[in-house]
Amino acid sequence: MIDLTGIISISGQPGLYKIVAQSKNGIIVEGLSDKKRLNVYASTKVSTLSDISMFTTGDDKPIEEIITSAFEKEKGGPAIDNKADDKAIEKYFGEILPEYDKERVYISNMRKLITWYNALQASGNLKLKEENKDSDDKTVALKTEDKPKIKKTATKDSSKAKTSVGVKKTTGVRKTGTA
Repeated sequence: MIDLTGIISISGQPGLYKIVAQSKNGIIVEGLSDKKRLNVYASTKVSTLSDISMFTTGDDKPIEEIITSAFEKEKGGPAIDNKADDKAIEKYFGEILPEYDKERVYISNMRKLITWYNALQASGNLKLKEENKDSDDKTVALKTEDKPKIKKTATKDSSKAKTSVGVKKTTGVRKTGTA
């Protein structure tokens, strides 16, 4: 399955964004297409792609699974253009998700998903989850087995910084010259 953790969609903003850091007012994100960073405030409506799902005739299908089936169908290449006519979009979407609910999933939803897939494919963010987990587990297992156990003892640093006589040492205080 495709890993979409950290990829978000911001309401009112075109394209997809990757979460870079957290600020005191919200989060800092980077655009997948233009690599520009911007601050997204806590009051802005944000949706993570891993939390979005689509209606099917049975249970709702997570968008990660739909993008994975599109990735397998296209063999990692780009999907159909999202500006194609409605019948071509419906036919393509029926191939990647045959059990979608035809009454509740609109053409605009299909276009949005195809746009997101093409944006992820163009930016190189279509990575499989299982490969990442397997390689991480192997490296962690090797690292923990190969490490010899070393007993650490606490040592006290007895060296003190020398100060001149009558001068008070101020660590971590910056003198700006204004009172």
